[in-house]
Amino acid sequence: MNALITLAYLVSAVLFIVGIKYMSSPKTAVRGNSIGAMGMLLAIGVTLMGKEIGGYFFIAIGLVAGSVVGAILANRVQMTDMPQLIGLLNGLGGGASVLVAFSDLIHDENQPFDTMVAVGLSGLIGAVTFCGSFIAFAKLQEWPRFKKPYSLPNQQWINLGLLSLCVLNIAVLSTSSSMAVQIACYVAIALLGSALGVFLVSPIGGADMPVVISLMNSYSGVAGAATGFVLDNNALIISGSLVGASGVILTQIMCKAMNRSLSNVLFGVMAGGGSDSDVEAIYANVRSTSAEDIAMILDGAQRVLFVPGYGMAVAQAQHAVRELSKAIEARGATVEYAIHPVAGRMPGHMNVLLAEADIDYDKLKEMDQINPTLDSVDVAIVIGANDVVNPSARMDPKSPIAGMPIIDVDKCRTVIVIKRSLSPGFAGIPNPLFAMPNTLMYFADGQQAILDIVKAVKET
Repeated sequence: MNALITLAYLVSAVLFIVGIKYMSSPKTAVRGNSIGAMGMLLAIGVTLMGKEIGGYFFIAIGLVAGSVVGAILANRVQMTDMPQLIGLLNGLGGGASVLVAFSDLIHDENQPFDTMVAVGLSGLIGAVTFCGSFIAFAKLQEWPRFKKPYSLPNQQWINLGLLSLCVLNIAVLSTSSSMAVQIACYVAIALLGSALGVFLVSPIGGADMPVVISLMNSYSGVAGAATGFVLDNNALIISGSLVGASGVILTQIMCKAMNRSLSNVLFGVMAGGGSDSDVEAIYANVRSTSAEDIAMILDGAQRVLFVPGYGMAVAQAQHAVRELSKAIEARGATVEYAIHPVAGRMPGHMNVLLAEADIDYDKLKEMDQINPTLDSVDVAIVIGANDVVNPSARMDPKSPIAGMPIIDVDKCRTVIVIKRSLSPGFAGIPNPLFAMPNTLMYFADGQQAILDIVKAVKET
């Protein structure tokens, strides 16, 4: 039986790897997700067959309750709220690691040194993930008390002190033979780790939340792998390691896209929002336009570029964008889509939305691919994007987003920005693009604005 269980775990691991491979492309992402789910189902089923399972009553209750909650969330959570959901699930994964490791600690006495180290690490990483992910959730939800970055004086030294205390408690936990001491150390690790999770994420500004979500995803995987060592479960070790490694790789990609250092992410040193710029002076020359005027501009365009952002997701305008692109292409123009790696509030946010509208994958261009050719774009239509097209990142060294690579739409011949108002993006800073000579603002709901332009284009 043990050989069959080990073989089944190996098969589930292969399914995880294949699933991740398929999820690297929008064309095969759905298939990859299904393959990964099959691997997890196999791993859970095999685990329930193990001889260490003492009873199935409470397990059945957990499976039913979890399945019901998962199904409700999958059907009710809007695409715009998906980053918050991911942050929440990361946190729950970390919390589960804390509870499972504690359960193993109090039920199995006289465990070897390496297992006790794994128990301590599972508690530490799980607690950091749990609290850090919930702070990220609150920031993404834009709760007033959490929206702005917050840090204490000498925050980095405080974080180092908390981490040192956690390591000390893990050392005592691993070497002590007293159950009371072990429990006290574990509780201390969980509390100190929770505080560390809060302090690591609180100083990070809203514009950097996609990086944080990716990092917390990695932490949840590492916590799961550590719990796998505690339980001596190969499937959990492999799946946790895969999640942890892929999360780190994705975090590195996000850091490159945001021009941030991975060490800064790990220690909670990231750019915050807010700016002391004179907003009225920046927006003094803003010019507004209408759907009819935009239709006339598009009439003579040969190359049109859409730059989607979070506002498009909120307005659910992706289907209207597809309709407009078809109307433009019917006139002989070329239509493309510029995708910033952190547009929206999680990696791949825009890709998923546009795929939902059946927009051809070949028309989606990454930032590095599209930027060198922007001077030949006749019209760039920015719909709901803000920080990822803010030229302050390139022009103002004092800006909170200074150095962050952006889509340089200000180099296009004409820029049309569709927004409800001149409100700042998630970074909380004004955007000089809105007042540039080649920019026109169309103030309206994203979906309705696009539909109005479609109507005007067809009537022109």
